[in-house]
Amino acid sequence: MSVADRLADTPTVRDTVLAAAAAARGQGDPRAMTHAWLLTGAPGSGRSIVAQAFASALVCTQGLGCGVCESCRDVWAGAHTDVVHVVPEALSISVDLVRQIIVQAASLPTVAPWRIVIIEDADRLSRIAADAFLKTVEEPPERTVILMLAPSTDPQDFSQTLRSRCRHLYVPSPSTEEIVRILTTEEGASEADARLAASASLRHVGRARRLVRSSAMQQRRASVLNIAESVHRGDQAFQAVSALVKAVDKEAKEGFAEEDAAEREKLELSLGRGGRGKGTARAAHGTAGAVKDLEKKQKTRQTRRKRDILDLALVDFAGVYRDALMLKTGARVPLTHPDFEPLAREIAERSEIDGLVACQDAIARCREHLGQNVAPQIAFDGMIGRIRLALNAT
Repeated sequence: MSVADRLADTPTVRDTVLAAAAAARGQGDPRAMTHAWLLTGAPGSGRSIVAQAFASALVCTQGLGCGVCESCRDVWAGAHTDVVHVVPEALSISVDLVRQIIVQAASLPTVAPWRIVIIEDADRLSRIAADAFLKTVEEPPERTVILMLAPSTDPQDFSQTLRSRCRHLYVPSPSTEEIVRILTTEEGASEADARLAASASLRHVGRARRLVRSSAMQQRRASVLNIAESVHRGDQAFQAVSALVKAVDKEAKEGFAEEDAAEREKLELSLGRGGRGKGTARAAHGTAGAVKDLEKKQKTRQTRRKRDILDLALVDFAGVYRDALMLKTGARVPLTHPDFEPLAREIAERSEIDGLVACQDAIARCREHLGQNVAPQIAFDGMIGRIRLALNAT
């Protein structure tokens, strides 16, 4: 698909990207192009797709992102040598990672007219890292374009100093019809499954993809939603969230155990592990320090994975009480989890409006606590306790 086709669902975004790419080629209004951009939008709105489309339009050899030339195909396959895609895995973007990004940004393009650096989750830049990156964003190399992506509906959430040096482009969430098109044409999903995924994911493109691809994710969603049914059954809800937290912790550790082990082995071999002769002891001492730093980095990544999975679970959980509130008030709006309408209706029948609003507040507070490094088990237990009080559960 061409860039124009891929972004057809968001005409303002499409027109901005194409105008900028045209200006980069000396066509149209030269003011349409700049070297530093900030792309914001709700989680799952498709910021990454827009960034790749922008890159495709800049490196295309047949037009403004034709989608069929080798350069365009390489961009969408993540294989173009002049498109650098940075995806942070830690809780924050460190100064060390920023220094690596600066080196990438300073490199001249090899085969394309431009070098494009895409930074996912740029809102994770620590204050020190943002300050270190400021000079590069202010005065990037002549043939470099920096695209910073942040999952936010308010650019005020992003570093003020960096934001003031960027052109802001808001990426709205895709329509349900667009997600259905993506899932049916690219994932082979049925229309019914695609519509359910679009609704349950709150039109989050990436999550909707995973919902139609992964049976494990479908099962987790069902187990999370069913916690709402156990709230009125004594301590069963506490047991259910405890099982959820343990399962997520296990997944965050064991799901990447082989990858982490391979990363450690690669580091040890690069530092001369197993060598013989003079200097071996000194090399081994140096290896121990580097391995310790790597283990710390891997632990931070595990925390990030666990937090992300639990946060998505809470988004699902909130949807049940949102649906119950809509049914209670008679609002004529689509349900977030239409396949769990009987559960939402049961909750609505036994609850008051104030109680359902309090449930949403309890879930929001739990999400905040996770972001503040409160132990997940404590945060979830507190949430269940507040929900039980709000619904007068016995």
